[in-house]
Amino acid sequence: MVAGQTLVRIPRDLGDEIDQLVGPKKRSAFLVEIARREIKRQKLLKVFENREPIWRGEDHPELAHGSDAWVQALRAEGEARFARWSQEPE
Repeated sequence: MVAGQTLVRIPRDLGDEIDQLVGPKKRSAFLVEIARREIKRQKLLKVFENREPIWRGEDHPELAHGSDAWVQALRAEGEARFARWSQEPE
């Protein structure tokens, strides 16, 4: 076994079903992806259990006048940058 890896035993019938879905040579990659996805999901569920607000207005002063104003400012900034970039050199 390669260092840094863990052997996990699964029932034969489950292994057979996984092999039918992804192929026998892709079983480990499939299980790793499923495990990563589930870990991410479990962490997200823990965040939702916390009663403290995740979003605080004081942490985002750029949105003090509403998200519409912020988006408009971003667009204007992008358009000005593009206008400067697209001008032909003298």
